Amino acid sequence: MRPCGSPKVLEQRRHRSIALLKEGYTPVEVARRDRRSVRRWNAAYRKQGEVGIQARPTPGRPPALDAKGKKRLEKILLKGAKAAGFATDLWTCPRVAQVIWDRFEVDYHVDHIGRLLHGLGFSPQKPTRRAIERDEDEIQRWVKEDWPRVKKTLRA
Repeated sequence: MRPCGSPKVLEQRRHRSIALLKEGYTPVEVARRDRRSVRRWNAAYRKQGEVGIQARPTPGRPPALDAKGKKRLEKILLKGAKAAGFATDLWTCPRVAQVIWDRFEVDYHVDHIGRLLHGLGFSPQKPTRRAIERDEDEIQRWVKEDWPRVKKTLRA
C-alpha cells in the first residue's frame, strides 16, 4: 500500500533516511524514527544514487482527455446544455458523456463522468423546480402588499 503524502513529501522522507544512514545509524534505528521502507530506499540509493530515491509519477492509466481537451470541455459546459444541442439547460452525466463522444470521440462511462467533472471543479447541483405558471411580478406584489397585512406581529 502506498504511504500517505505527495510524491515530493515521500521523496523528502527518503532523503532524510539516507542522510541518517550516512551519519552511521543502522537501518533498524532509522526505521524506528521513520517507520518506512528504509532498507529498500538504501539499496536503491546505493544502486542508482539520487535517481533511485526521487519521486516518480503515480502509476495508472493515463486520462483519455488531455489537459487541452479538459479545458475545451469546461468551456463547452459553461456555455450550457442548450448551446450543446439539448432541449433544456440541465447537464446530466449521460449528456456530458454524449458531448465528450461527439466533440472528442472519447468514450467515457457515465459512472466516471462525475469524477471527471469534480476534477474540473464542478459539483452536483439539483435544479430548482419552479412551476411553469409562476408569475414573478405577482409574487413581488404579494410580498410588498399582502404579506405585511397577514403576517403576525410580535406582542410587546
